[in-house]
Amino acid sequence: MIVLYESADAERNIGFIRELQRFQEFRLVEWDDWTVDGLERLAGELADELVLFRVRRPEAARFLEDRDIFLVNRAEVNRVANDKWQSFQLMLLLGMPVVPTFRQAPEFPCVVKSADGHGGTEVEIVESLDDISFDSESLIFQPIVEHTADVRVYVIGNEVVGAVKRSAADSFKANYSLGGSAEKYVVSAAQEKDVLKIARSLNSDYIGIDFLLLPDGRHLFNEIEDPVGARSFYETHDDNIAELLVGHLKKLEKERPFRPKKE
Repeated sequence: MIVLYESADAERNIGFIRELQRFQEFRLVEWDDWTVDGLERLAGELADELVLFRVRRPEAARFLEDRDIFLVNRAEVNRVANDKWQSFQLMLLLGMPVVPTFRQAPEFPCVVKSADGHGGTEVEIVESLDDISFDSESLIFQPIVEHTADVRVYVIGNEVVGAVKRSAADSFKANYSLGGSAEKYVVSAAQEKDVLKIARSLNSDYIGIDFLLLPDGRHLFNEIEDPVGARSFYETHDDNIAELLVGHLKKLEKERPFRPKKE
């Protein structure tokens, strides 16, 4: 098996990579050339292998899948999860309770996000369009929703393997990587049902699904993460998510299409 990262992300995630390698022989491939020529060479590098695709590159994922590279997650998951507008459209299609999202600001103040941002970057509360401090070709706008915390649910295959409740330190962003606090959270039956409906609709293998907890106990879905980070999971759970993921990947390896026949 291969685990694929961009070089900078591989360095930041070396702990998770080493955990994966404890439970399975993974070859780390670091790649930064996303030109057509670079992707052709990458396809040759990945041929005949199951690839844990830890890159936010939907077009690259599609290019590789078109050349019979078996990616986990698949290209369509990467496309939807890394476009907040597409994620919102999916939630609407599935009838999920979801944070209202617009292409133009419905009112001010409001939350503005880049559609392809992640990790709490390029997210701001603004009083006008002139207040936006980052450049993005694709923006989305959301109302400011009063909530007590946000929850990230980790899903491997068709199983919820854990959830983390994250609270903001000194801003409205509760991302653990930005200094927010995290604690283990047990999803309700209704929340688990909704989460799994989303995961199954995507046919995903390993994603994070985020929702807001409202003061009245309801939940509103917000985002999907692929690739999803696991730092807050390790801080709050006894289970090793790398081990759980490897177990799932071994099952996929036995069943995957295009697997070369051994001589």
